[in-house]
Amino acid sequence: MPARPLSAADLPDDIEALKRLVLTQLARESHYEAELSRLREALNLALIKRFGRSSEKLPPPEQLGLFNEAEALVETAEAEQAPETPIEVPAHTRQRGKRAPLPEYLPRERITHDLPEAEKTCSCGCTLTRIGEETSEQLDVIPARVRVLRHVRLKYACKACEETIKTAPLPPQPIPKSNASPGLLAHIVTVKYQDALPLARQEQILQRAGVDIPRATTARWMIQLGEAIIPLIERLRIELLAYDIVQMDETRIQVLKEDGREPSSQSFMWVQRGGPPGRAVILFHYDPSRGQQPATDLLEGYRGYLQCDGFDVYGAIAAKSPEIRLIGCFAHARRKFHDAHKGQGKNRKPGKAKQALDLIARLYGVEKALKDVDPEARHVQRQIKARPILDEIHAWLAQALPEVPPSTLTGKALTYLANQWPKLIGYLDDGRLAIDNNACERAIRPFVIGRRNWLFADTPAGASASANLYSLIETAKANGHEPYRYLRHLFTALPAASCDKDIGSLLPTRLRPEDVPEP
Repeated sequence: MPARPLSAADLPDDIEALKRLVLTQLARESHYEAELSRLREALNLALIKRFGRSSEKLPPPEQLGLFNEAEALVETAEAEQAPETPIEVPAHTRQRGKRAPLPEYLPRERITHDLPEAEKTCSCGCTLTRIGEETSEQLDVIPARVRVLRHVRLKYACKACEETIKTAPLPPQPIPKSNASPGLLAHIVTVKYQDALPLARQEQILQRAGVDIPRATTARWMIQLGEAIIPLIERLRIELLAYDIVQMDETRIQVLKEDGREPSSQSFMWVQRGGPPGRAVILFHYDPSRGQQPATDLLEGYRGYLQCDGFDVYGAIAAKSPEIRLIGCFAHARRKFHDAHKGQGKNRKPGKAKQALDLIARLYGVEKALKDVDPEARHVQRQIKARPILDEIHAWLAQALPEVPPSTLTGKALTYLANQWPKLIGYLDDGRLAIDNNACERAIRPFVIGRRNWLFADTPAGASASANLYSLIETAKANGHEPYRYLRHLFTALPAASCDKDIGSLLPTRLRPEDVPEP
């Protein structure tokens, strides 16, 4: 039953007891107000994530005093009360964009259009003379041309003794005793893992071309290819761990047939990005667990910088491995303030979340200006331009942290920023380091987009094969390769590779894009 409201008779006559009662009531109201604010923020953020834009871009920072919020709000109120000044808006003239020329490397087919013979005579009676031509181009596409490669193996025999018969050998195939060519396999892998088209839809597309390949067959091919490229993945892992900068992140994956687990259980795809300049390596690894053990295994023998978010597993690993130094991610810190800013609703006012976003935006402005400079110059310029901004943020953080309830979205963002601060400023120490982990997150994006289409993996073997194939495609892209062209060459040459040197020459980090033959 609800508590009975207090009446005058219930109030104590003792002044001290009355003060305690009032303070208790005020504390309770403050708690209820904070809880209401937290729930309101959570609801606003949930509605925005469900129905609003996902972009983290905000309008340009207002020119507000970042360390005197009260004065800033007064100035804003005064500005709102000031008389409006007419603003002249120039007339808007729409200009048509210039069409980009079609790539020169595409094959051209000339189609000539001529006048009818009756129109080649002038009104004066003379025959018209050709003086030139006008050319325009259209882009044409022929959907999936399917052909059959007929392998004819010539046979020879000795007519003298009639004992010797020799047949020309069939070149090694990516999947022995299969009717899948390297080109078909490269196409299926690229369309599934790069273009996020599930095998079931590819089955339908091939059926329209008159070919029936069940998705159970193509799924088995993917597992076989994932196993065939393990030697390349192992070599890429050696290259990744040999360089002293690695970025890590993880994302969920659902695997239906895992021993001892419910089909609805969540497993994880771990992603690492590293490698020396100009030879980036991106590796995916499937594991049922998001715990410390898979991350420890992936970093075995590694020494150097590890850039990641604030997931405590990475902190535990670094605590046990003095050779690993954690570097934070300002994108994660910014995202929390972005959520807090959005959670304030449509009528939000410039508060601490917006102040944090404006300060962090200044840091990213420095990084944008230094994007194309060498690491040594970037390190020097960061000390001059970024360090003062970071000192400003740290001073603002010390003032703002005790003023905001920790249960609110802004309070959680401030707490994250404070806890991660030593790691967040670590990028100042080396010009090769990035301000955030976005390069690794961009590598995850094709997997996340694909997951929306195929939803889950059927077996752990399929998830592991997908991890290997994603690794190869993303590493190839990071090194300038076109995925289909590279995979077609790889699946043609890999079956004949007989030694480590042959395998090494096929790595996307070693093979130059211009050395990959055209299909």
